Amino acid sequence: MKSFQQFITEASQDSQELDDVKMSKRADTPLKVGRVGANTKKSPAEKKRVKAVGGGKTAPAKNYKDRKDIGTNKPVSTVKQQPTRERGSASLSPREQQRKARAERLAGKTGGKTVGKSKTDKTELKKAANKLLRKKKAAHPDYKPQKASGYTAHERRKIMRAGERLVKDIKKGKEKSSSHYDPKV
Repeated sequence: MKSFQQFITEASQDSQELDDVKMSKRADTPLKVGRVGANTKKSPAEKKRVKAVGGGKTAPAKNYKDRKDIGTNKPVSTVKQQPTRERGSASLSPREQQRKARAERLAGKTGGKTVGKSKTDKTELKKAANKLLRKKKAAHPDYKPQKASGYTAHERRKIMRAGERLVKDIKKGKEKSSSHYDPKV
C-alpha cells in the first residue's frame, strides 16, 4: 500500500504531464505571423465551393485572399453601438415627468383615442412613418412589364444589326432586296 506522500508526488507528476500536453498542443499549431486567431481555412478536400473546369468537370475554387486587418484586434467601437450623449441625459426633468404622467392619465380616460387631431396631422404622421420605413415607390398602375421575346442575346443582336443596316442604307439611298436584311433567325 502507498503512503500519502507517494500518492501526492505521483498525482503532481500526472498533472504536470497533462499541462505539458496542453502546452505542446498549442505549440503544434503555430499561428501565422501577424494573425490573432488560428487559421480556419479549409483544405481543398473540405471545400464546398467549386468552379467549372471544362468537359463537365469541377474543381475546388481558389482560396480567398487574406484579410488586410489580420493581426489587429477590432476596436470595440466598431463592434458595439457607442453612446451618442453623456450618461444620464435620457432621464426627464421632474416637470417633464409630471406632464408625461398627466398625458398618460388623460389618454387612459379617453380610451387611448387622440382628441382634437385633424386629418392633416394624421397624413403628416403617415408620411413621416413612410419615410422612416423607406417604402419603395409603387409602380404606375398603367405600367406593364416588357414580355420576353424568346430570342437569345445573340439572336437579338442579329435582328438589331439587320435593322441598323436597313436604316443606314435608306439614309444613303441604296435599294436592296428585303432578303438582304433578313437576320435568318
